[in-house]
Amino acid sequence: MKPDPDQIISITTGTIIRTLMVIGAVALAYFLRDLIVVLLASVVIASAAEPFTRSLMKWRFPRLLAVVLIYVVAVFGLSAMLYFFIPPLFIELSSLANTLPGSFDSFNLFDPNLDPLSAITGGLVSSISLKEIITEIQKAIISESGGLFAATGTFFGGAASLILIIVLSFYLSVQEDGVGDFLRLVTPVSHEKYVTGLWARSREKIGQWMKGQLLLGLIIGVLVYLGLSLLGVKYALVLAVLAAVMELIPFFGPVISAVPAVLLGFSDSLILGLLVLGFYIVVQQFENHLIYPLVVRKIVGIPPIIVIIVLFIGARLAGILGMLLAVPLATIVMELASDYQKKKHIFRETDNG
Repeated sequence: MKPDPDQIISITTGTIIRTLMVIGAVALAYFLRDLIVVLLASVVIASAAEPFTRSLMKWRFPRLLAVVLIYVVAVFGLSAMLYFFIPPLFIELSSLANTLPGSFDSFNLFDPNLDPLSAITGGLVSSISLKEIITEIQKAIISESGGLFAATGTFFGGAASLILIIVLSFYLSVQEDGVGDFLRLVTPVSHEKYVTGLWARSREKIGQWMKGQLLLGLIIGVLVYLGLSLLGVKYALVLAVLAAVMELIPFFGPVISAVPAVLLGFSDSLILGLLVLGFYIVVQQFENHLIYPLVVRKIVGIPPIIVIIVLFIGARLAGILGMLLAVPLATIVMELASDYQKKKHIFRETDNG
């Protein structure tokens, strides 16, 4: 009985070599993962600086001077924030961690006299200790705030990695098309035009996304700080920073940032708690229907559910830095997928024709 030709598996020397090369490339990428993350971070920062560089160049600034000015302003701004903003922030954070559980000692969320459902639940809900929950949150906050200096050292993988990121991103920003030149160096000639074109489109979206995300966090942070300050909620600065940072996570981020503010409001009075809850709902609606569609969704075009998935993957693989790199990398993948779909559509039309 002759074997079916369709069932014959042909393994050539070329196939074996290509397989070994792929395995070797994956292994090399794993061992050099820290360096790859540094390189990706440098590319993202350079891409984020590109729109600002172009804006200054329109005002007759030489590219080198424009990049230097941008980096000086960025470094000065971060230094000023660390000097003037971070100390009071962590003073409030430490105070919040120490006083938050005590503020709920006299706050019984499930008081049978106030809860008409207690007769139905049979006291099951009353067994939930809100104080214990807040105590666990306190432990987490103290752990994070106590490790501030350690976190600063490990945020970018250490001081050496941080310096390397700054130097590489500066070099890529100074070069007119630094990343493009690198891609031309490592890409086969047959794919060079497509790869550089893909990067040019992705770089534009990454830069616009970074600008949009910073603007979104700034707007929400300022709104939350002003609103909570007017309502008289304690620790408005900490809660505003939390709201700004959690904007990185669609849907769940704003909800998570609202929980401690609402709890603090209810711990003071029922009226204040309802006002804080209503305020966060208004801010959320304002963001969903106006800010986010204008500054993020239309620029990048990535569905929010994809953003959530890639953020969790990035956090799992590389921590905070992985989260920051997740959406820019997803932008490149989405551009690649879009090109693939277009090619499939053209192939089908050609085949049918």
